[in-house]
Parts: sequence; structure tokens; C-alpha cells
Amino acid sequence: MAKNLFVGSLPYTTTEDVLSQLFSYTGQSRGFAFVEMATDEDAAKAIAGLNGYNLDGRNLVVKEALPKPTYGSGRSSGPRQGGRGGYGGGGGGGRYGR
Repeated sequence: MAKNLFVGSLPYTTTEDVLSQLFSYTGQSRGFAFVEMATDEDAAKAIAGLNGYNLDGRNLVVKEALPKPTYGSGRSSGPRQGGRGGYGGGGGGGRYGR
């Protein structure tokens, strides 16, 4: 079964060619990457061998990637639930009290 790995703390100069050489994987780096390994065993070997590896002056972070979050029905959950938090429009003047 394939397993995705998160690779963090990449130097910004890291290219896909460098990742290919490190992971046998095939742009410009954004400072992180997701690398798919063919088997759980290959993923475990990559984590053991490359987590903390110094690449161009930066120590890589290599760990199993977290699953992509799923969001239901277009609503967000948690403290920010959309809207403007009670800040309505208008507020000036009006026709009463003059």
C-alpha cells in the first residue's frame, strides 16, 4: 500500500531533481514536499534514514503525512463560523431621533 510522507524544512533552493535523488522521486521547492512511497517498508526506511538529514544547511523533517482534512456541507467548524462576528452594517444616523 502506498504511503505519503511529509518532508519539511527543505531549503528553498531544493528542486525535484534533488528530491528524486534522495527519495528516488521525480520545480522549485516551497520549503516542503509530499513524497509517495510505494510500500510501508520503503516509507519507514526513508523516515529512519532521512529525518534529520542535513540538506544544504537545513535539517529535514521527514514523517508520515497527516490525512487531508475533509470539510462537510461548506460550513466551517470551530470558533470562526463565518459572518462578521456580530458586526452589522450601517450604524450611522437613521431617521429617528432627529
